[in-house]
Amino acid sequence: MPSRVPPGSEAVLEAVDAAIAELKALRGALIPILHAISERLGFVPPAAIARIAQALNITQAEVHGVITFYHDFRTTPPGDHVLKLCRAEACQAMGCERLERRLREHYGLGMKETSPDGRLTVEPVYCLGNCALSPALLLDGQLAGRVTEQRLDELIAGLGKNGKTVRP
Repeated sequence: MPSRVPPGSEAVLEAVDAAIAELKALRGALIPILHAISERLGFVPPAAIARIAQALNITQAEVHGVITFYHDFRTTPPGDHVLKLCRAEACQAMGCERLERRLREHYGLGMKETSPDGRLTVEPVYCLGNCALSPALLLDGQLAGRVTEQRLDELIAGLGKNGKTVRP
């Protein structure tokens, strides 16, 4: 996960400009540029929209539309750790709502929210391809299946130790 930087900082704008410069010559460059920015920063800052639009000779509305259409793009920095809870049918049938309720009631986090201390961001995802082991989640890119409320608590308790995540 990229280190936390202020959304409007010079370092952020330099990362945006570098991604644009590297990829703007590609056919259909918008999505590769957005992915490159997201990979470098963890999010696509609002200040990037006008820069991308100008570089690609498209409208800011087009750039904004793509960012908001795809779930993998965000316009605010994520927490130090990102938990993606599967909300697809198999996971719903196996109790992902209990996990969502646990996150909300015990940790004060709803979907698409980041904890006040910036430690954890919770996001919905609509299929992790782990249906046989539902309910499933991704924590910092690591897949966990058959997650119970107790296992969810263990995973969250293991966050931040030496900057690493306890493996799901």
